[in-house]
Amino acid sequence: MSKGNRVKHTIRLPPGLSRQLADFAGRKRVSQASVVEAALASFLSPDGSERMEAAFARRLDRISRQMDKLGYHVDLGNEAFALYLRRWLSVTAAPTGEDSAAVRAEAEKRFSYFIEALARRMERGRHLHDEIVRSGDSGTE
Repeated sequence: MSKGNRVKHTIRLPPGLSRQLADFAGRKRVSQASVVEAALASFLSPDGSERMEAAFARRLDRISRQMDKLGYHVDLGNEAFALYLRRWLSVTAAPTGEDSAAVRAEAEKRFSYFIEALARRMERGRHLHDEIVRSGDSGTE
């Protein structure tokens, strides 16, 4: 900080805060007065609060994007399970032990259809939770 004229101030700090100040100044190898001066300058600067607000806004935006992405992936997992369960319950017959290679090939083909149907369903925006809400509404009438 500047080495020009100084005005002496005497302040009292809680013991915990005083220890933190001493520890921080010791780690940074600077005087406690310079730490207090820098902290006050930052706190009192007109753009300091704006910078902090901008940093918080950026962080909140990033968290919001992460939550949106997480929500999408949860929806994807729910839809995959629901679609798989519906298909499995409606079309799966007990396999015979005779042609395991043919059964495996058929399973691969069916799995490919499953992935395509899942992609179409996610693109259309049809979601399991919407169907649950709709079926819950119709059950209360």
